[in-house]
Amino acid sequence: FFTDGTTNKLVGCYVEDCLEDVVLVRVYGNKTELIVDRDNELRSFQVLHANGCAPRLYCTFQNGICYEFMEGRALDTQDVRDPVLLRLIAREMARIHAIHAHNGCIPKPNLWIKMRKYFSLVATEFTDQASNARIQQEVPSQEVLEQEMMWMKEHLSQLGSPVVLCHNDLLCKNIIHNAKEGHVRCIDYEYSSYNYQAFDIGNHFNEFAGMSEPDYNLYPSREMQLDWLHTYLQAYKLFTKKGEEVSQRELETLYVQVNKFALASHFFWGFWALIQAKYSTIEFDFLGYAVLRFNQYFKTKPAVLALEIPK
Repeated sequence: FFTDGTTNKLVGCYVEDCLEDVVLVRVYGNKTELIVDRDNELRSFQVLHANGCAPRLYCTFQNGICYEFMEGRALDTQDVRDPVLLRLIAREMARIHAIHAHNGCIPKPNLWIKMRKYFSLVATEFTDQASNARIQQEVPSQEVLEQEMMWMKEHLSQLGSPVVLCHNDLLCKNIIHNAKEGHVRCIDYEYSSYNYQAFDIGNHFNEFAGMSEPDYNLYPSREMQLDWLHTYLQAYKLFTKKGEEVSQRELETLYVQVNKFALASHFFWGFWALIQAKYSTIEFDFLGYAVLRFNQYFKTKPAVLALEIPK
């Protein structure tokens, strides 16, 4: 049994003691179909596998999937700050973002549609008295949440971040480091979709805080971010055949975009956690996590608002 998941149950299966033959069986969490588009997950899985970024998918069943086990170690909040691993992660994310799987159509970002869907679920699903009392005390009102969401869409859409194939959930445990092969791979594609490049990176930076007891003091410093983003841009330009030279202006622009989109990530997972609080059978304080994410949004918003894209 793998116990790190906060959405599903994950089991490694093998015959006798032959660990080389492990296959993973993931059983979907209760009501996760409300928050995860399972057809989209399978499409992403297959596209990423075809491009060498994901394991092989063996089969699907009604409430789960079975897939290849990837050798390596899941990372933690210390690992993602390690200068060597940090650059491996930046390059791997660039590789995913450079995949073209949209058959010539101009892809649309999934962020606002998904956030609106989560918001409507939160608005209609919370009728339980006990959790309602806590929600009313600790979570901003629906009017405030809606206003913020509209403000974000109007401002962030204008930042000019490219729409690319994104992982959208790059928390530490979703990154596997294979020390023998010297690479990292991303796992769990439930939230993969076309989205803003800067959202995927900003979301990853938020995950430096960890999941079980988030500490936002671990959010990467400007210096660490610029190191990460420089490695990323170099790799992304190489993969998309746009040279390798990274200008200071490109670097500063991406830095501003990423930190602004990191705000949207707090809202996205805040809504997600409220839905999980109602339905999940996994032991985790989802409500407390939602409160933490909304608080962090309001705390960081003034400083992030002050950032300006270089002319």
